[in-house]
Amino acid sequence: MERELVELFEAAKKAADAAAVDGVSSGGAEVSRCVDALKQLKTFPVTYDILVSTQVGKRLRPITKHPMEKIQIVASNLLDIWKKIVIEETARNKKNGSTDTVKVEKVQKANVVKVEKVSTVETVKVEKSGSISKVESVKIEKKEGNGNASKVEKIIKEEKQASSVKKPSQAPIATPKLTTLIKCNDSLRDKIRELLVEALSKVANEVDEENVNAVKACDPIRVAVSVESAMFEKLGKSNGAQKLKYRSVMFNIKDPKNPDLRRRVLLGEVDPERLLSMTPEEMASDARQLEITQIKEKALFDCERAGAPKATTDQFKCGRCGQRKCTYYQMQTRSADEPMTTYVTCVNCNNHWKFC
Repeated sequence: MERELVELFEAAKKAADAAAVDGVSSGGAEVSRCVDALKQLKTFPVTYDILVSTQVGKRLRPITKHPMEKIQIVASNLLDIWKKIVIEETARNKKNGSTDTVKVEKVQKANVVKVEKVSTVETVKVEKSGSISKVESVKIEKKEGNGNASKVEKIIKEEKQASSVKKPSQAPIATPKLTTLIKCNDSLRDKIRELLVEALSKVANEVDEENVNAVKACDPIRVAVSVESAMFEKLGKSNGAQKLKYRSVMFNIKDPKNPDLRRRVLLGEVDPERLLSMTPEEMASDARQLEITQIKEKALFDCERAGAPKATTDQFKCGRCGQRKCTYYQMQTRSADEPMTTYVTCVNCNNHWKFC
């Protein structure tokens, strides 16, 4: 029966689509074929189960908006008939199942249970959803006679956690720290690894409280082995052609005045490949980098270009000490059509400045 219903509906839908595409008049062959098929569907013995399984009701809705008015009317009437069947069946099911239901209302303050409708069942269990399931057993005692309120006894039992609730996932197990140094057959490489482990182990005592936990979670032995392995793969042996690079890296990592580099290497902020490509200035501490910058600026400022003569004048006032005892010289630092740059030095406090 379901198959026959579907085939008949497909024929009506196909004719409706053809009528919409062709745009024929209301008396066309496709329109008449669609209307005949819809009328046959009206007389077809359908039930609630067949409508649910075939879902033809949902597919009929677009046909009720067909551009042909004749098809619209017949499709709308058919849809109303099917709707009526579904509503009647649903109401019948609700009516049959209402005799076994119990409606319970709770009064929070008085902590009592009000029973509006009592079935033949004496005990009702109500399960609450949540992290911990609770089973409420409501015992109902009936009274015969004048319809007085029934006596209700409420017993609450708390059970174990519901099996449907997922347990919190455990944190992933971290990689265990190495307790002994991984050695190779080369004594020079083993010595470098030992020195790196010794230097990186000092980081825990050098960082502030904010980074203590992050540093303690790192493995200095594993980091030292990875750094030495990268150095050996890229630079070769420590006594070979890259001996100076080895010395530069080891000096900066072990430097007591350069704790920042050790911390960054241990935390992974500077990976071994990046460490080997860094210049000595980049590996230096922040204080040392500032000092190098000042030295470069001073050397550039003091560069005299073949001993340019200095002149003493009181036309310039020192911004630091306020004195007017200054020496100056001029250099052509830009193109020939631009003015010369004047370098001034205070004789009193050795302050330097320049202007164009």
